[in-house]
Amino acid sequence: MSKTAGEFSILYFASAATYTRKASEALPAPMTLSDLYQHLEKSYPGIKQKVLTSCLFTVNLDYIDTDEEAMKATVIKEGDEVAVIPP
Repeated sequence: MSKTAGEFSILYFASAATYTRKASEALPAPMTLSDLYQHLEKSYPGIKQKVLTSCLFTVNLDYIDTDEEAMKATVIKEGDEVAVIPP
């Protein structure tokens, strides 16, 4: 996966990788975690309910709260690395 200016990388593990059929991809930055959920649901219909609701997320190796308020407040920036970690 190569990312260019204005992008961040997202890493998919276990069921998230199976669902997306990808280990990683580059997405446009900036984006809130809430917007990322919406983007992933649009790109991979059904992923939110089947995978994301039970996942943990990290941004640059720091775990992120996934309550609604925190998701809106968390901004993923250019060059960041996001990981989707299923249980």
